[in-house]
Amino acid sequence: MTELNAKIPAGPLAQKWSNHKAHINVVSPANKRKLDVIIVGTGLAGGSAAASLAELGYNVTTFCYQDSPRRAHSIAAQGGINAAKNYTNDNDSIYRLFYETIKGGDYRAREANVYRLAEVSNAIIDQCVAQGVPFARDYGGLLDNRSFGGALVSRTFYARGQTGQQLLLGCYGAMNRQIEKGKIKSYTRHEVLDVVIVDGKARGVIARDLVTGKIERFGAHAVVLATGGYGNVFFLSTNAMGCNGSAAWQAYKRGAMFGNPCFVQIHPTCIPVHGDQQSKLTLMSESLRNDGRVWVPKKLEDAKKLQAGTLNPNDIPDEDRDFYLERRYPAFGNLVPRDVASRAAKERCDAGFGVNNTGKAVFLDFKYAIERLGRHVIEERYGNLFQMYEKITAVDPYHNPMMIYPAIHYSMGGLWVDYNLMTTIPGLYAIGECNFSDHGANRLGASALMQGLADGYFVLPYTIGDYLAHDIQTPKIKTNTPEFDAAEKNVTDRLRKLYDIKGTKSPDHFHKMLGHIMWDYIGMAREAEGLKKAIQLIAELKEEFYKDLRITGEFTAMNNELEKAGRVADFIDIAHLMALDALNRNESCGGHFRLESVTEEGEAKRDDEHYQYVSVWEYKGDDKEPELHKEDLVFENIQVAQRSYK
Repeated sequence: MTELNAKIPAGPLAQKWSNHKAHINVVSPANKRKLDVIIVGTGLAGGSAAASLAELGYNVTTFCYQDSPRRAHSIAAQGGINAAKNYTNDNDSIYRLFYETIKGGDYRAREANVYRLAEVSNAIIDQCVAQGVPFARDYGGLLDNRSFGGALVSRTFYARGQTGQQLLLGCYGAMNRQIEKGKIKSYTRHEVLDVVIVDGKARGVIARDLVTGKIERFGAHAVVLATGGYGNVFFLSTNAMGCNGSAAWQAYKRGAMFGNPCFVQIHPTCIPVHGDQQSKLTLMSESLRNDGRVWVPKKLEDAKKLQAGTLNPNDIPDEDRDFYLERRYPAFGNLVPRDVASRAAKERCDAGFGVNNTGKAVFLDFKYAIERLGRHVIEERYGNLFQMYEKITAVDPYHNPMMIYPAIHYSMGGLWVDYNLMTTIPGLYAIGECNFSDHGANRLGASALMQGLADGYFVLPYTIGDYLAHDIQTPKIKTNTPEFDAAEKNVTDRLRKLYDIKGTKSPDHFHKMLGHIMWDYIGMAREAEGLKKAIQLIAELKEEFYKDLRITGEFTAMNNELEKAGRVADFIDIAHLMALDALNRNESCGGHFRLESVTEEGEAKRDDEHYQYVSVWEYKGDDKEPELHKEDLVFENIQVAQRSYK
């Protein structure tokens, strides 16, 4: 049995990271040139890590399934990135960012990791400004800030509604510089399908060339996974359709434990589902809640007319509008955290006050902001988001309120890592959304970009050297060894097994069926009987999948259906683990809402006595149940309390 050791440094919280850096091993510039690092994924976490490690002198190999590193899903992030600069002089600080992140995650994250995240946040802004990222600026030319959910200060830096794109372009430019210098070898259209373990250490990967279908081997002294989250287990999510959890899942099956798999985030402001042929959902940035007011009708008869399409929302007077977030949470109003806003929207819609033809939508209205600030200000702040909304819905949000509804967005759970970001496999690191470490049971808005760039630019470049310092005399990793032979055979056999089923139904058919199970039983509200039902249904779906899957096309060529089938097979297994974890955690916290654990006011009710820990799951075999380990969460610097945003 693997023993968990988070390796959290001793000493005062504010000095842990500085002291840790001062005492870990360092690799000299001459020795860095001898060491190879593989990075899987080229979003903000992977791209920043690749650029930083190559700049330091390591030989870096990167993989992405897209046709360019700059098409990683980080490019879709809209609203902004948090940092404790206190430029607005509203009493922000590293401690306040740390505290609000811990509280936002409902006290289910490590103090040490979250404080380090807050501590390095300011350096991220300096780094990105130096790269030329065009952050918004105020009239005087200084960097501007706006507010995001769960914070009482304005600390979010942004580039209109395309912050992720601009940050990724800066990161991509830094990567390209190293590619041109020969320090990064970039493999696009390659999907990593297994991690190779040699003498207990991660020493390489097996990848499939998605253009030719060829299975290839790559060796390195260390492997870094930066592959994002597994939200597409729900089929419909705000993630790009290619986003998947396969690399992380195969690492789990090789011995990397999985932390808090049931913690996934529901984002409250997404364009509602509009048909059964839809393949993904579209996010509307949380930043819109700065100026948009969320409401539903007070009168049930008005809601019925809206659902029937016989009433224009602009004809409902203010006194008949229920601004329910402002009513229930006066201190934070429309900027409560995402899990709180999502549950509140669901509660109103379940009560019959939904505003679209399905009854699954609420209004996000900019009428009041346009009256207060003028249309030109709203255009400057959110123009591209408004344009996107109108193109998708054919509704002009300058004249009519947006319709929004919660949707799956982010995975707080992920591979378990220690303070150095290393998994339970020596030499295998997980960074960004791929790991579990910083957000607890609910991520605050604008913190994903912060974590990805913190891990890649300012944490991993230090901590990976502590491990690689012991490998400076290890020669280049050869790939013609029994371990690589076995790993390649494992990948080929797994794909061949799927291809040879020759059933009647496509991978998308099974993926959609899985999505219905997940949303119905492991979605916004969960309870024991439903979770047990989900476990049963997932097992039945898995059995049918391996009997009736049909993959068209050639096995040894470009084959999108084969790619999808492998990912869906992994999603089915991930879904099973999520259901087990959700069933085990008989409390409500953050995005994990158990109907058996609710306050009198309908809010999430934690059980700190029994569940103040990280659920860490260890793979024990395909036909065996995983083993649960627990990393106790100790809070020495903050008072654990029932969250309140009133």
